[in-house]
Amino acid sequence: MYKLNLPKYSFKITKKEEKHYIFDEIRKKSVFLTPEEWVRQHFIQFLIQEKKYPKSHIAVEKEIKVNNLKKRFDVLVFNNRGEHEVIVECKSPKIKITQATFDQIARYNLQLKANYLIVTNGLEHYYCKMDFEKQEYVFLEECPEYF
Repeated sequence: MYKLNLPKYSFKITKKEEKHYIFDEIRKKSVFLTPEEWVRQHFIQFLIQEKKYPKSHIAVEKEIKVNNLKKRFDVLVFNNRGEHEVIVECKSPKIKITQATFDQIARYNLQLKANYLIVTNGLEHYYCKMDFEKQEYVFLEECPEYF
C-alpha cells in the first residue's frame, strides 16, 4: 500500500480470493482494502493513539441525508455529550485535495453541525474549526486534541 504522512500502525490484513481486507476495530469487521480505506484506518489510529480520541466516540462510514440524498461520511467523532464534534473526510493518496473536497465535507456538515472538519488524503491533512456565526471555517495548524 501507500506510504502516508502519518505514523506507522500495525493492522490485521487478510487475503481472500486475491483481495486484501483490513480489520476495522471501530466497525469490528474486515473491510475491503482500498487506497481510501488505507488512509481512513491510519487516520482513525492517529486520532486514537496520538490525539487520545476514545474509540467509543468514533463512528465510521454511516449514512446521512443531505438535501434528501443518501450520503456516507468517513469518520465522525462525538464529544462527551454525544454531540457531533469532528467530521473527517478521507481520500485516496492518488486524489488531490481541492475546493470540491471542502465543499463535500461542508455539505455534510450542514446536516451534522460538527465543530471541526478534517480533510486528508494521507499525505496532506487540513484541519478546520467551524465559525457558525460567520458561516465559514478557519484553518488550524494541527489536529485538535480530544476535548
